[in-house]
Amino acid sequence: MNRLLLLTGLVLCMLSTSCIPHKDIVYLQNKTTATDSTQVMLEQQKPYRIQINDILNIRVKALDQETVTILNPAGEENLNADSAERAYFDGFTVDVHGNIRIPTLGKINVLGYTTEEIEQIIEKKLLDEQFKETANIFVTVKLAGLTYTASGEVGSPGSQIIFKDRVNIFEAIANAGEIPITGNKREVQIIRQYPQGQQIHMIDLTDKDVLNSSYYYIQPNDIIYVKPVKQKTWGLGTTGRESLQTILSLLGIITTTILLINR
Repeated sequence: MNRLLLLTGLVLCMLSTSCIPHKDIVYLQNKTTATDSTQVMLEQQKPYRIQINDILNIRVKALDQETVTILNPAGEENLNADSAERAYFDGFTVDVHGNIRIPTLGKINVLGYTTEEIEQIIEKKLLDEQFKETANIFVTVKLAGLTYTASGEVGSPGSQIIFKDRVNIFEAIANAGEIPITGNKREVQIIRQYPQGQQIHMIDLTDKDVLNSSYYYIQPNDIIYVKPVKQKTWGLGTTGRESLQTILSLLGIITTTILLINR
């Protein structure tokens, strides 16, 4: 009888520690004191500033489009190339000195500028050196897709490209195949590049306050790393059913071994 109670207690203890709690699975929980669930979240994103190795897509339009043909990419001719390839070959890569090299304009330093500021710089340079106001020059500058890497406990680890100006952390993770139950949603790491080097930031996706985080929107070349939960390392299962099956199997092996030894 005492042995049965001991085994029952052991099973219950192992189940309680091996299962992944529901609160560690659900996104955007209200973890603060009683607040209005319809509270408006303030976006904290600052304009992205261009860094080394970024690729820019630049388009120049004018009343006489033939006069600006040399400034525009010729990638549309290669219809077999996908969007990422065309962006790479037709775009302007920022070199280690923060410069891009544009036909007829030469090198232009873009390091630390926003895409809107670069549009103004190129437009001014064109009007000062090559065109008049009557040419109606119109310049658009965009990042050649938002490239990031997802690793660890995600459905499809690897580099991803999304062709949008803004991508939040949930969109990025969904695009990488989502976080399985074995992924730690409470301690997701974002490794971000800065001019002075890389820094690691931690965000909790189970807390709705993540919507107010300055890291809610990812940036080009971010690395998103999702750690496994401890229960995965223990190998006892991630749900109550899996854990119970594993524990019963272990107990069966132990009981059989004891019976054989007692014989």
